[in-house]
Amino acid sequence: MSDTQTLIENRPPSVAALFLERVTATPDAEAYRYPVPSASGEGPDEWKSLSWGQAAQRVYAVAAGLVELGVQPEQRVALASSTRVEWILVDLGIMCAGAATTTVYPQTNAEESAFILSDSESKVLVAEDAAQLAKARERRAELPELAHVVVIDATGVEPDAADPDGWLLTLDDLEARGAAYLEKNPQVVKERVGAIDKDQLATLIYTSGTTGRPKGVRLPHDNWSYMAKAIAATGLIGTDDVQYLWLPLAHVFGKVLTSGQIEVGHVTAVDGRVDKIIENLPVVQPTYMAAVPRIFEKVYNGVAAKARAGGNAKFKIFQWAAGVAREYAKVTQDNFRRTGVASAPFGLASKHKVADALVYSKLREAFGGRLRACISGSAALAPEIGYFFAGAGVHILEGYGLTESSAASFVNPGEAYRTGTVGKPLPGTEVRIADDGEILLRGPGIMEGYHGLPDKTAEVLESDGWFHTGDIGELSVDGYLKITDRKKDLIKTSGGKYIAPAEVEGQFKAVCPYVSNILVHGADRNFCTALIALDEPAILEWAKENGLGGKTYAEVVAAPATVQLVEGYVKELNEGLQRWQTVKKFKLLPRDLDIEHGELTPSLKLKRPVVEREYKELLDEMYAGTREG
Repeated sequence: MSDTQTLIENRPPSVAALFLERVTATPDAEAYRYPVPSASGEGPDEWKSLSWGQAAQRVYAVAAGLVELGVQPEQRVALASSTRVEWILVDLGIMCAGAATTTVYPQTNAEESAFILSDSESKVLVAEDAAQLAKARERRAELPELAHVVVIDATGVEPDAADPDGWLLTLDDLEARGAAYLEKNPQVVKERVGAIDKDQLATLIYTSGTTGRPKGVRLPHDNWSYMAKAIAATGLIGTDDVQYLWLPLAHVFGKVLTSGQIEVGHVTAVDGRVDKIIENLPVVQPTYMAAVPRIFEKVYNGVAAKARAGGNAKFKIFQWAAGVAREYAKVTQDNFRRTGVASAPFGLASKHKVADALVYSKLREAFGGRLRACISGSAALAPEIGYFFAGAGVHILEGYGLTESSAASFVNPGEAYRTGTVGKPLPGTEVRIADDGEILLRGPGIMEGYHGLPDKTAEVLESDGWFHTGDIGELSVDGYLKITDRKKDLIKTSGGKYIAPAEVEGQFKAVCPYVSNILVHGADRNFCTALIALDEPAILEWAKENGLGGKTYAEVVAAPATVQLVEGYVKELNEGLQRWQTVKKFKLLPRDLDIEHGELTPSLKLKRPVVEREYKELLDEMYAGTREG
């Protein structure tokens, strides 16, 4: 048996047990960094630290506090909060009490939050602030099981006469009660953790379905213990790393990153405020971070827009450097694949050196200057954008997984990464491609099933453990997986041609620096069309320079000059496509797509049916007067 297999197969039953091991091994080492806004509310945040020992003190107090409130093993405690250090401490506290965390996105509306709390039978809700508390109060009559609400940040929380006695408390109250309970029962946390069985429920994550009610994905303790060991076994992260964690922890991608960190024991800087990323990166100076493709697209568009604003000469230099970066990345990756050395011919290496001094070095500085790699997941990254960053020295390792597979089933292997693929399976995960191209997975990361939905579980999970992902892909001879599309998203035109919309959309994002979101449409139609939403800061900057300054976003996108601008990029896109893939017509949307309107999932994935339903008139207009069939 290899060292890797031994590491994974001899795993403890839970991450709670791993956490206790980590605290014992390195109690004084730094575990978490988190920002504290300055007292005046102006000026930069102050970053504070928690050692593993200090984190454990709070985690154990939360765990004991929950026990004191009467929470039993496997009972659900819901957590509705943005990404912050308290999220991690509370989640670990819930697990150390032997209970299970129900994750709730803070953007979820009151009706859906109530459905999740009710369906999961959550006994306690840990709410971030007054806004999250208000949702629970609004729907309290529908939640007879909900015995307590614990508020993390009590600013602006007012007492309500309608609250039952003891129903509302703060996180400080819970920790104080837990600390007092621990004094009388010092072994309670160790006993609860010691009693956890590997098949016991640890996390219930509700998938934000594109239609109907979300489904609760049941992830037992063993899923996370396996993930922690398998991530460590890849060798991608080490004890000296500093992770910058901003992804939503209610999402499986964010959650899995906390498990790997506990196993390895490195530092994680936690701050979920997306508007603070650019400000935080030079302060945190991470060695790795995870993100979704939309972030890399925004950075790329921002750099391109900044170069364009600097005048024609500056923009030409950027375009040249971007071309060199892509060529350099393709050549060095190809050479590494063939020879094991990421080399480039002398002429290309010389151009790359000049471009590095002019463009790439500044880009790396913006990421904090120490970034070894970024992990990208949740949706496909356009390869041309991936190659640009790779050539600029910001290495994006694409990975792949689903909520149902505990997030990380595949990841690109460090230096041997290949842009445009999601890498190789994690140690211990099996993959096969079905006859129709669907990716099937089996292994210790696969869910137990959908909560209370045996029929839905049976649709995707075979009795021998193979899980149907619903994604289409292909495996290279040496085991790299390429995702081509969602099975249900494949478009079949009325002419019988199959088109993968995500592939066309990704290519457009690589050619048009102003795009924010694009949806390619064409199922049962005789040609493809597109709905395009533009990136507001980038297009308003362009508008200023093109006689449209002072106009609103909606006015700018309605202007003929803007339509003409985008038309040029659509033509450029079509030149690289097969005839039946080309976008014949497009419409610019009056606003960007967003989570609030239900058009994007919290991990910024497009909800196609929602967008197509909402903009049906625009789609129909593009096909009006054409013969369908």
